[in-house]
Amino acid sequence: MAERRVNVGWAEGLHARPASIFVRAATASGVPVTIAKSDGTPVNAASMLAVLGLGAQGGEEIVLASEADGAEVALDRLAKLVAEGLDELPETV
Repeated sequence: MAERRVNVGWAEGLHARPASIFVRAATASGVPVTIAKSDGTPVNAASMLAVLGLGAQGGEEIVLASEADGAEVALDRLAKLVAEGLDELPETV
């Protein structure tokens, strides 16, 4: 299983707009990805309700994981998005 641990770069955490950006990016990755707080239960990263339900705050560590082919690249891109608090998914890592 591929995994990335990253701190949330959005000051407001994974709420509203940042969660929407993240969910769109996770869906666009084309691989099933889970997201969890470092001590929590993983949820589907492509589910807006699940991501909002995490209540991840700015600076808090989250864990992204996937077992699918292409997971390494997808997780690198998603980790970059989260860590840097970007407004859109970067084209390259």
